[in-house]
Amino acid sequence: MTNAFLEQLNKEQQDAVLHINGPLIIFAGAGTGKTRVITYRIAHMLNQGISPYHILAVTFTNKAAEEMRKRVDNLVPSLGKAVWVSTFHSFCAHFLRVEAKNIGLDPQFLIYDDTDQKNVIKKCIEELILDDKKYKPARILEIISRAKDDMLDADSFEIHAQTSADTFRQIVATVYKLYQNKLKEASALDFGDLLLSTVEALRDDERLRQKYQERFTHVLVDEYQDTNHAQYLLTKYISAKHKNLCVVGDDDQSIYSWRGADVRNILEFENDYPECKMIKLEENYRSVSNILDSAWNVIKNNEKRVDKKLWTSKKEGNDVKLYESATAIEEAQSVVSRIEYLKNNKNEKFNDFAVFYRTNAQSRVLEDAFRRAGIPYAIVGSVRFYDRQEIKDLMAYLRLLHNPNDNISFARIINVPKRGIGKTAFKSIEQASKDKGVSLWYALEHMSSIEATPSARKSILEFKEMIYQLRLSKNNLTIRQITEKIIEKTGYLKELEAEDTPEAQNRIENIYELLTAIGEFEARSPDKSLSGYLTQVSLVNDIDEWKDTFDKVTLMTLHLAKGLEFRTVFITGLEEGLVPIGESAFDMDELEEERRLMYVGMTRAKEDLYLSWAQERTVFGKTRWNMRSRFIDEAKVFIEERASMPEIKRNVSSYSPEPAPTKANSGPFQLESRVKHEKFGLGRIIDKSGSGDDLKVVVLFDTGQWKKLVVKYANLEELTD
Repeated sequence: MTNAFLEQLNKEQQDAVLHINGPLIIFAGAGTGKTRVITYRIAHMLNQGISPYHILAVTFTNKAAEEMRKRVDNLVPSLGKAVWVSTFHSFCAHFLRVEAKNIGLDPQFLIYDDTDQKNVIKKCIEELILDDKKYKPARILEIISRAKDDMLDADSFEIHAQTSADTFRQIVATVYKLYQNKLKEASALDFGDLLLSTVEALRDDERLRQKYQERFTHVLVDEYQDTNHAQYLLTKYISAKHKNLCVVGDDDQSIYSWRGADVRNILEFENDYPECKMIKLEENYRSVSNILDSAWNVIKNNEKRVDKKLWTSKKEGNDVKLYESATAIEEAQSVVSRIEYLKNNKNEKFNDFAVFYRTNAQSRVLEDAFRRAGIPYAIVGSVRFYDRQEIKDLMAYLRLLHNPNDNISFARIINVPKRGIGKTAFKSIEQASKDKGVSLWYALEHMSSIEATPSARKSILEFKEMIYQLRLSKNNLTIRQITEKIIEKTGYLKELEAEDTPEAQNRIENIYELLTAIGEFEARSPDKSLSGYLTQVSLVNDIDEWKDTFDKVTLMTLHLAKGLEFRTVFITGLEEGLVPIGESAFDMDELEEERRLMYVGMTRAKEDLYLSWAQERTVFGKTRWNMRSRFIDEAKVFIEERASMPEIKRNVSSYSPEPAPTKANSGPFQLESRVKHEKFGLGRIIDKSGSGDDLKVVVLFDTGQWKKLVVKYANLEELTD
């Protein structure tokens, strides 16, 4: 590392880069140059003579891994490309393919995505004759996934379930075992298996463990606060011999406990490695100081955190502003109006703006407002490209060619495009598969056992021959050529062309985009095999598909916003019940995570930050009255703008959290009377309207929050002196 490189870093960053040997924990706050430190540190190791072969860097998204690879290659062109930089799941997928024969695994295994996994679970529920309304596939899959994160395989989970009185988990244990059997029959792994199988192999096979400990003498883990137990163990096993482990993260940005992340991994790192060095990166290069101060006012209320505070040498900047709207529709319009104003008067681009919300259901009202205004927008986390019907269909063909035991793909395409193979014929194929103990594809070798009409039988034989010929030719063709052949032989494109509808045209365009994507993969990837391509596609996540080059406003959930930055950010729906969500306000750990989520959203903004809430919001067909989020008051926002369609009406320099009381005061629940709510506690009535079944009151609770309630449904108790 030359002095010129070091001069680009502040003192703490330099310390992090120069520390090579021994355990190191870097608390890297939002916008503190984390990626620069990681890549400069790798470059420094290379310049110190450490072989790229011995360096492993892992992170969580393909986007982050690709950014690291590019930066390292730019810093050390001759050696940077050889450093292993990948996501956890990509590392495990590669490990398992290389070591498959040593651990009893088919090296041609497929990786099932969320949709595939749910389909297998549904099949299990059907075979076990369970009520899918009581035993919902998504819920069961979530429990199984979390079990794998905690290193509980099907047998271990069953033992735990049997020792508890929880009958639901006992049923899940039965589903889990059948689910794993079906994955094994299909030579498939799910995302959880990638980690679980890798860690089990390293734990149980000393030879393998030593092999990888010698291979990777220096290990670096990004976003360590997001690691689950399996990832924690993976890191520990690989780095155990040399202990040259560097973890980088920020406990204040740990927001994924719902998918297995354990913030204790970063908070207790010093317990695991008492000799470790700790470095805090607190100088922020992203946001103006007013935004950082407001975000700090929120996050400092968490008790389970390492003491640190972001600061910047940047200007104070604009005040963080608060919008209060009567309805969610008005809130959406206020966002649109502000963006139109800034675009027209401040010469800003649409991709300078991002709008965040807590749940995907909130996006509809925002989308309506953007469409009415003619403002281009892109939603991150909606239907992914690889989840679209036509793409899933073609990918199923490729997967079946690669692995004929893939029953999920077989079932998807046996009659796509329609070829006259109906449910009765398919059920007969399924039965033959069970009777012969083979996959659906190999069941076609026993046509005498399959009951079907003459026309269906003819179609089955034609399908069988088509797949057989495609499998014969796949090793002599590129992936793009194979895909083009599938499109041609199946008549998929011709069927869409015959539809001649806008929707069909859009699907045709998606197919051509798939061919382009395949071409790009073949151009850039060293592994040009069908197996390599299917692995890469299976590990694509929502944020990997987002591109900031399009001049569109970005709409996304707060969870997806992590790791990104925008000039101007709007955080909408800041109401109790949304942020913090549901019942999380009554659980300290959940509340602290919700506060971290708010902090993450706020620290995405570089120049301007707008917070907004609506007194009334309709969600899933139900209208509710809201209290504004406690995080607004914690943020100590002193500029409030009351929004109204179609433009901002007024701007005041200070605000009161209490709405102005009305004059009406007769009958029960009188103004200023004390009341008690089973969830929100004690308070007093400060506003009242309506009568009878329509009686509504606004209660200012002793917590400082207020809520508008319909008395008939609120279960509110009026207290007497």
